[in-house]
Amino acid sequence: MAILLTIQQKIPQMTMLKTELLAPAGSLEVIYPAVRMGANAVYLGADIFSARGNAGNFNREQLLEAVKYCHARNVAVHLACNTLIHDDEMESALNLIKYACEIGIDAIIIQDIGLVSLIRKAAPNMTLHASTQMSVHTAEAAKMLYDMGFERVVLARELSKTEIKEIADKLKSMNCPIELEVFVHGALCMSVSGQCYMSAMLGGRSGNRGLCAQPCRLPFNAGGNGHDLSLKDLSLISNLRELHEIGVTSFKIEGRMKRPEYVAAAVSACRQSLDKGFVDEEILERLRAVFSRSGFTDGYYTEKLGPDMFGTRSKDDVTSATNKLLTQIRTSYKDEMPLVPVSFKLEVKNSKPAKLIVCDNDGNSAEAVGDIPEKAINTPLSAERCEGYLSKTGGTPFYIDMIECIIDSGLTLSAKSINAMRRDTLQALLAIREKVNPIAFEMPNLPKSATHNTKGMGFRAKFRNGNIPDAFLDCELIYVPMFLADSEIISLMDRGFAIAAEIPRAMFGREDEIENRLKDLQKLGVYEVLASNLGAVALAKKLGMDIHGGFGLNLANTAALEWAESFGMLDVEVSFELTLAQIAKLGGNIPRGIISYGRLPLMLTRNCPAKNDGKGCKNCKIPPIIRDRKGKEFPIICDKKSCEILNCVPLILSDRQSEIKNVDFEILHFNVENSVEISGKFKDYVEKNAPKAEFTRGLYYRGLS
Repeated sequence: MAILLTIQQKIPQMTMLKTELLAPAGSLEVIYPAVRMGANAVYLGADIFSARGNAGNFNREQLLEAVKYCHARNVAVHLACNTLIHDDEMESALNLIKYACEIGIDAIIIQDIGLVSLIRKAAPNMTLHASTQMSVHTAEAAKMLYDMGFERVVLARELSKTEIKEIADKLKSMNCPIELEVFVHGALCMSVSGQCYMSAMLGGRSGNRGLCAQPCRLPFNAGGNGHDLSLKDLSLISNLRELHEIGVTSFKIEGRMKRPEYVAAAVSACRQSLDKGFVDEEILERLRAVFSRSGFTDGYYTEKLGPDMFGTRSKDDVTSATNKLLTQIRTSYKDEMPLVPVSFKLEVKNSKPAKLIVCDNDGNSAEAVGDIPEKAINTPLSAERCEGYLSKTGGTPFYIDMIECIIDSGLTLSAKSINAMRRDTLQALLAIREKVNPIAFEMPNLPKSATHNTKGMGFRAKFRNGNIPDAFLDCELIYVPMFLADSEIISLMDRGFAIAAEIPRAMFGREDEIENRLKDLQKLGVYEVLASNLGAVALAKKLGMDIHGGFGLNLANTAALEWAESFGMLDVEVSFELTLAQIAKLGGNIPRGIISYGRLPLMLTRNCPAKNDGKGCKNCKIPPIIRDRKGKEFPIICDKKSCEILNCVPLILSDRQSEIKNVDFEILHFNVENSVEISGKFKDYVEKNAPKAEFTRGLYYRGLS
């Protein structure tokens, strides 16, 4: 007579929330602690086109190994291909995407809008995530990206809890199911990601190209502690369940340049926060010890901006990561963790070889055949004994969900035979789970670089107020702040100026206010806007306004220009991180321009560097400046909502205009000049005069490293 016994073991405690804990992996050795400490997914970069170009990163063989290891353990792999791509690199970028499809990468994290359009053609089934480098901080921008084929957007780090909830609620009201991903721990840049040009302009190493040299961590003084561009690390670990309740799906840990112990400590803390709703002080202290900059901050999330957000790496921060601590952390992830539930079915029947089948919850199974059982002389084989043998899954990523034993009466089978079947089935199942599931990819036709035909190069100018000299009536277009007083806008139009309203690059918490203002501008007769972020573009299109794409869109290749044209923009400013030679080779039909004069914006910030002095905005009587360690002065332009940090010297091409090829217009930026200087600079451009004071040619000749 057969014995049938079903045993269900306790499943390891894990959160029932539908969430993703996303861990960084700068190299293969970091994959293991990330997975073993409880990450649901990892994100990593290849050895090209990664926003962390200075991390170890992964060659193709290592990418495959990482995917196999993670997928076997129910962990997703996101490939960060989140830099701007130049025309001569586009084929290489697409070949990387092709390889990602071949090995079954779960998602691609993208910044470059031109690459996005090509991936949608080449691999429509590949999941796309919008990088935080796309500077998304409004619901309209997220909806726009969903309509373009993105399944997830990584929100800007500067958003508050209220603003994140507002975005999630608006998306829900739009019936837009795009997932929201939020950084919850790690380094915090002073600038909005994707809008920082400081490293590029000062040292030729672009953050938008994955080579940021972190000049912001050097001494800069705006009246604070002398490191007024250096923020503490972000930490929202205690708020993960709250974030989930307001609509966040994925919780991202920054740190692809950090060591394995850091990743292990951060994942462990986040895992406990999600599973238990709290984090033990001991775990938090371990996290602080392994890496911090004078502690952590939640200032953006809690809307407590100011000096408490600033911090640097102190001696105590460095020495707190003792060898003893690091050894303890390494011990915590040295062994495999039980991550994948499996069910065993053991059949022991008279005169037949024993058979063991193992199944996982994904429909995979493996089978092993053992010895023929013998008649029991003393104690026959029991289901309880079999459970003991089959439950020994240590050293594998599996744990037992269920064991079913069907055993004929009076038989015996050696422990050696049962253990061998267990090992063989689990090894076979692991190999099955490691098999890649490729995604279809067909190489698209690449946009061709070509000579863009122009009808001559006109002037445009951008101002911060309405005090515009009559000389600028010769400009084809004038950009003014959208919140300029109605009376000033009407006066400018009455004087004969062609006006376009500049939508702020920083729209944090202001989407409704900006939409209402645009409607008012339309009533005044202003129908054209300068839009330098995706949220502004989406909002302007929604209202049927004519869109001039600004430099903040980071359009750096022909495919990006073709996308802008297909989206309906009138014209665009191309990235000022390109050289004149690269700009001249851009194809596409859309009219394009370059910034040819002005103090280029190095950073877009939400926390003003001058706030580090502890006095606040009320005591800020004149526009602040920030000085570097060499005494160079960088103006700070503030509208009480956000700040732009400008370069210490102006870009001037007045005497080089004949070298600007295949460009339809040049834009002159006036931010800190007085009326005399404004008129003089415009005259220099009209007459093509050489600059007389200190200046820069930007990156138009020297290019990036």
